[in-house]
Amino acid sequence: MVTVTEVQKVGIGLVGFGLFFLLFGVLLYFDSVLLAFGNVLFLAGFMFIIGFRRAASFFFQREKFRGSFFFLGGVSLVLCRWPVVGMLVESYGFVLLFRSLFPAAIGFVLSFVDIPFLRAFLSSSSSMV
Repeated sequence: MVTVTEVQKVGIGLVGFGLFFLLFGVLLYFDSVLLAFGNVLFLAGFMFIIGFRRAASFFFQREKFRGSFFFLGGVSLVLCRWPVVGMLVESYGFVLLFRSLFPAAIGFVLSFVDIPFLRAFLSSSSSMV
């Protein structure tokens, strides 16, 4: 069983609030203050969950440099009150950074919900790679 420390619990809460503010900021026509607050909370929560040193090594890996550049550049653009462009750049960076985790996340979700068409499609596409 995985034990979660008190600091990691705070990090999970910060990430949750960060995602809430990001969603709320997008729903309110890209409100730059809410998006900036969501970005700061998300990054702070990420640091609390995995630790500062591991987060820094995650963002500054050689093979993830382009994703980190776009993600952190998008956060900077949102903080400079260019929310639409910043969110587009940030989303592209997010996909580049976390693309290796998407198959595991999809498998986790599919373990709860059985959608035969989707499961067949994913198993056939993974055999092509």
